[in-house]
Amino acid sequence: MIYLLLIYEFFMIGLFSFGGGYATIPFLYHISEIYGWYSLDELTQMVAVASITPGPVGINTATYAGLKTSGILGSLLATTSEMIPSFILVIIVSKILNKFSENFYVKVLLETLKPIGCALLASVAVGLLKPTLYDYKAMILLGILILLSWRSKKDPLYYLLISGIVGILLRL
Repeated sequence: MIYLLLIYEFFMIGLFSFGGGYATIPFLYHISEIYGWYSLDELTQMVAVASITPGPVGINTATYAGLKTSGILGSLLATTSEMIPSFILVIIVSKILNKFSENFYVKVLLETLKPIGCALLASVAVGLLKPTLYDYKAMILLGILILLSWRSKKDPLYYLLISGIVGILLRL
């Protein structure tokens, strides 16, 4: 039964998450609350690891979540299920793209999806931040990294790597 749930949930993630790998986070957050396959702390770690490993973040998190949930078979099912909707959609869109690329309604729809994706990410960010609000070391690190990112404009992966190293050192 868990395999069917994995296929269903990750197919739905692949079908409805627009905006890249980070757009899958609200769905993964929902899965953690509904099924308890992984904790919020594990979700945070999944996203961090998926962000610094090669490959798309959404696929990396699906692979890790499937592995955590039910081993290698779960990993394969979650990853494949998340990719199938995109694969089908790309085939369909490539066939009709020229016909509808200048359509007013298509443009409006795509522009409307951007703020919706931002709102979903902000909601999850707040949810993931709640457990660390009382961890003053984490809050200081977050503040320092936000200031550094505004000043130096380096790649966000650079700051993710720094936060990972500092986080490991603080836990030793």
